[in-house]
Amino acid sequence: MKSYTKQELLNFFNSEFINQYDLWVPIKLHDGTRSLGKLDDGELVLIGDLMPMKPTSLFAPCSEVVFKFTKDGEILPQPSLDKPMFIVGFTAQDLDCLEFIDRFFSRNYRDEVYFAKRAFAIIVGVSGYVGSDNGFFKIAGKNCDIELISHAENQYFVCPISKKGHEIASFIPGGTEIDDKTFNALQQKSDNLEDKDLEILIKASKLVLENKVPDEFWKSVSDRCIACTACTLLCPTCTCFDVFDRKCALNSDISFERCRMRDSCQLDGFMREASGHNPMGKEFLRTRRRIHHKIAADVLRWGHMTCYLCGRCDLACPSGIGIKSVCRELVEKYGE
Repeated sequence: MKSYTKQELLNFFNSEFINQYDLWVPIKLHDGTRSLGKLDDGELVLIGDLMPMKPTSLFAPCSEVVFKFTKDGEILPQPSLDKPMFIVGFTAQDLDCLEFIDRFFSRNYRDEVYFAKRAFAIIVGVSGYVGSDNGFFKIAGKNCDIELISHAENQYFVCPISKKGHEIASFIPGGTEIDDKTFNALQQKSDNLEDKDLEILIKASKLVLENKVPDEFWKSVSDRCIACTACTLLCPTCTCFDVFDRKCALNSDISFERCRMRDSCQLDGFMREASGHNPMGKEFLRTRRRIHHKIAADVLRWGHMTCYLCGRCDLACPSGIGIKSVCRELVEKYGE
């Protein structure tokens, strides 16, 4: 198995081969945090705390134009992507989230706006010793094309997963052969990681599904909510959006755009009907829905929870009511 230095990977990312892709990598921002961006905009930083941005937003952005049309209703030709995306930086949890929303956007009705960006994208996961202070991230081993696994300072195993990943890995120059013992030790460390948060989530899911959580609990949680919507806007598996039309000028002629914009169940108008009736008009109902949706309703619909414990809602919430925090509180109060 081959190991590559950070510089060798950077050289590859700057190569003519990668020039055929729209490259996105973790870069250092001016405040020292990281985000997915372009190499021209910042230093490549593969090691650090969890990137707060919603990684799936590259395929389902906060707002986007679905199509343009004339006043007579004629749909205008839509521009195609110049290059497929090549995205580096998904954690194992992010990759699970991506796999789920791929299924979500293809079930019953295939969302062509989403898949126009997603279909040919190359996804590169990161794991191993890529956390700050030598923190260890779980190895995914799936749901991506290539996985970069850090096993020493500035040293990464390049592990192709998909057929396309194997093809791309063959173009990476350099590298050093490392015996399999090092990789096997990393895999064992990953397999032995304890996930106490998952245990709590499973217990909370059971309590909610068995209707053992009273409305008073959700009211106490909603009283702390300030409706900033950070929890839903950063969650990689939140997919709700609203649709609206707007007038725009195109070649001096009047035309229109159909747009969609990310929505949040924490907003009071989330389910308001044209009549004015709102089945989720009370804040505690919306707060309950946010948690119930991930750990109970989706268990019945999809067969599994759709919170993958990426932790973004807990990191972003100024009131301490991210999913992990709420589930922990729920289990402490109503668990046996």
